[in-house]
Amino acid sequence: MVSKNTICLWYDRGALDAARFYAETFSDSAVGAVMRAPGDYPSGKQGDVLTVQFTVLGIPCLGLNGGPQIKPSEAFSFQVATDDQAETDRLWNAIVGHGGQESECGWCKDRWGLSWQITPRALTDAITDPDPAASKRAFDAMMTMRKIDIATIEAARRG
Repeated sequence: MVSKNTICLWYDRGALDAARFYAETFSDSAVGAVMRAPGDYPSGKQGDVLTVQFTVLGIPCLGLNGGPQIKPSEAFSFQVATDDQAETDRLWNAIVGHGGQESECGWCKDRWGLSWQITPRALTDAITDPDPAASKRAFDAMMTMRKIDIATIEAARRG
């Protein structure tokens, strides 16, 4: 059964591969129903995977193999709050190491072009510190990073 509110993510042709990768990488994630096209369509043939229902970290999604004309944008991203450096490293390395690419300040893209923010809770705590000087030091440290280094953030926060 399709959830009342589902995020639809457009893929060129990799929706099933992406759903499987997410299910292997993230907790509370799974691949659901796969719908194959009942006839030919502009970017595929009858029998090709058309849509895939899946869940990423408890969020219901639908992957649509719509073809190359629509590309993912950074205007949409998954933000994943991590509890420690080991979890941050594991998720970052899985995304980047599986054909993805690094970006700035904890952002990266998976091999299908979707953006992810791998955000340690320690970073959020540091940049929302009630002490404006501590918050700025942590923020300035983050601005120099790709993958977030919690120890460096915490050291900057302390001054």
